[in-house]
Amino acid sequence: MNKPKEPQRRTKNIVREYFELVAETAVFVFFIMTFVVQAFQIPSGSMEPTLLVGDFLLVNKLVYAPAVFPFEKLVLPHRDLKRRDTIIFKYPENLTKDFVKRVIGLPGEKVEVRDKQVYINDQPLQEPYKVHIYNQVYPKNEQDPNLAVRDNFGPVVVPPGHIFAMGDNRDNSLDSRYWGFVPISYIKGRPWMIYFSYNAESTAFQKTGLRDHLSKIASFLPKARWRRIFKFIR
Repeated sequence: MNKPKEPQRRTKNIVREYFELVAETAVFVFFIMTFVVQAFQIPSGSMEPTLLVGDFLLVNKLVYAPAVFPFEKLVLPHRDLKRRDTIIFKYPENLTKDFVKRVIGLPGEKVEVRDKQVYINDQPLQEPYKVHIYNQVYPKNEQDPNLAVRDNFGPVVVPPGHIFAMGDNRDNSLDSRYWGFVPISYIKGRPWMIYFSYNAESTAFQKTGLRDHLSKIASFLPKARWRRIFKFIR
């Protein structure tokens, strides 16, 4: 009587188990990268010194969404949208592009810039994170409209369902002073952590997949800014 071929059957079972593990892992990673976090690269200096050109970010896409399961709050923080939050959102003038800025004005608030100082409801806003690279202040009647609104803007009232966003590098940021308010529905998430950073020059904004990011990281290792890696963003 022939004995059953146990080793061959066991080998098939092991191969199947590994295949199922890889498939389950792939589905889990796909779910995480689609619904929970997303990878972004900072292409310009509009958010310096908070975010630098060459920073690679993981963005929490669920931070402003209500938590469905209790464990979600333990893995990724959830909270209401607040002033001074750094956010990723769809650029209102081109929905195929994503911008990163900071929340300055909330719905119903009056926002004004007077000689580079931001006022919310006529009260000066304390902003330890912002920088000004130019000392000269341009008045509202400046012939160059870009310079006029850069240093003196408004007042405007933020409409319901919108926010007023500005970059931290205040003299070098294309933000709500130039193209208006951001619908809250356009907000995609909040930068959570810098998972890689390297010395880079400004480029066109890029939003690519994690595989593209990892390939870039491998080529940029000699220029890495090690102190910024795994830095959490506040």
